[in-house]
Amino acid sequence: MAARMTVLAGHLQTHETIQTPFKDELIANAKAICAPGKGILAADESQGSCDKRFKPIGLENNEENRRRYRALMIGAPGFEKYISGVIFHEETLYQKFDDGRSFPEVCKALGVIPGIKTDKGMVPAHNGAPGENETQGLDGYVARAAKYYAAGARFCKWRNTYPIQNGTVSPYLIKRNAETLAKYAQLSQMAGLVPIVEPEVMIDGDHDIETCQKVSEKVWAAVTAALHAHGVIFEGMLLKPNMVVPGSDSGKVAAPVEAARATITTLSRTLPAAVPGVFFLSGGLSEANASAYLNAMNACTDLPKPWVLRFSYARALQSSALKAWQGKDENKEKARLAFLHRAAMNSDAAKGVYDAVKDGKGAQASLFVRGNAY
Repeated sequence: MAARMTVLAGHLQTHETIQTPFKDELIANAKAICAPGKGILAADESQGSCDKRFKPIGLENNEENRRRYRALMIGAPGFEKYISGVIFHEETLYQKFDDGRSFPEVCKALGVIPGIKTDKGMVPAHNGAPGENETQGLDGYVARAAKYYAAGARFCKWRNTYPIQNGTVSPYLIKRNAETLAKYAQLSQMAGLVPIVEPEVMIDGDHDIETCQKVSEKVWAAVTAALHAHGVIFEGMLLKPNMVVPGSDSGKVAAPVEAARATITTLSRTLPAAVPGVFFLSGGLSEANASAYLNAMNACTDLPKPWVLRFSYARALQSSALKAWQGKDENKEKARLAFLHRAAMNSDAAKGVYDAVKDGKGAQASLFVRGNAY
């Protein structure tokens, strides 16, 4: 008689998600952020990043001017028609709008969901390749997440970066960053915050689009595996990846359809359909290209797209407004119109109906910042 093998139930475990009292709320909030034609305003620049933004317009980088900068966008009349969520920096989460209400209170009154950047920046990845960084901030994370929830935040964001060097990324960084992102997502969901997972394969470098696609596929697959292993509720999270494009020093600019097809193909090979939405970072693309590439993805009909494809932009939403503002109150209305224009263009792109004719030449200017750090 052939030997029998008894398979214990534990040998064939199914995917078990974490147990959190916020499960239904997480799923509902993730779905709400994915509202048709809307995206996320990434207003989470650090003090250092604000310094880079303010210097060209001669504006002093202090707490009040940072508050005024955030209020410029949040106070734009009707921005809620295009924006479903706003990612705040920790400082801004506790600051007041012009009328004395907190920024989260202003957003909630408009039906916009407040979010918070929860990572604590990057440090050298000592076991990785030279120039690679990992992200810190997990120490004391549960207490911080609970504090942010109490302040009104309902989603959060954590960014890890992957610079392509010699056509690749070190195995250490891929594994380390995947584990960090998954642990962050797990702890966030335990605290009631919808995690936006941001694995950014950086645009810096001279690589071609095929190399970007290869590395992005490897990175995103590792992140998905780690999320699965940590029991993250896929229906209650969002992904914020790079678009698949050639490197900034390659001398090449991808056509919108080329970038769109490479990006969708890579996502379809790596991201579960259960994740409700993908919110792209602009990564230094010009305002026009950030809209055109997103539009091409949403206009594509012959590739699998089980998730909504939206935007989560900082520079590609705010750069024109900042230039128009110049830090002066008398320019506030003009700056807000510039912001609303970009929000409307990206809303059209999220629906696949963006018309580049509506954009001026200024929208073509590169927003690339080498080694960009938030």
